[in-house]
Amino acid sequence: MRADFAFERHGIVFIVSGPSGAGKSTLVDALLARVRDLTLSISCTTRAPRAGERHGREYHFVDRDEFTRQRDAHEFAEWAEVHGSLYGTIRRPLDDAVADGTDMLLDIDVQGARHLKRSYREAAVAVMVFPPSWDELERRLRARRTEDDATVVRRLTRAREEAAALGEYDYWLVNRDVEQSVARLESIVVAERAKVARIVVEGPS
Repeated sequence: MRADFAFERHGIVFIVSGPSGAGKSTLVDALLARVRDLTLSISCTTRAPRAGERHGREYHFVDRDEFTRQRDAHEFAEWAEVHGSLYGTIRRPLDDAVADGTDMLLDIDVQGARHLKRSYREAAVAVMVFPPSWDELERRLRARRTEDDATVVRRLTRAREEAAALGEYDYWLVNRDVEQSVARLESIVVAERAKVARIVVEGPS
């Protein structure tokens, strides 16, 4: 008698959040290079592209009129205004991924994570990334040389506000070393994929 099992599960929405300057984008890119079958969700934003960014790769860059149209058409699973720019996560790819067992990876802020955790419940897994220290975060922000003092101060204030939301997250890590941090993220993905609660057992046959 055969005892083969066919395992299926719904997709997981992996959320990575943290202060600007904590190194989220670097960790997300490295995780995508290491983990199979993990798809990056591309958000929409009204902010201008930074040096090296391309439309459709880091973000879908749109103007406020187009963003408002998409928002009013309920095309976003979540949206928020951050530092004067609008950001939104397109709903359809997430819904399709959860339904067909595809895992998605999102780099979004605390507001967005809160909405997605509420909408996708057990399918959403949130990780908060911290810098080694607040002093190091300030050093990184100033090293960019792309923002004035007022903007840096505003980002540091927001970073402390976001840190207060840690209790809403499932995991946390301090990004002292990129390789170690990516390894920790990878271990979270592996563990969440292996949870019995996510598996649908269709066998044996």
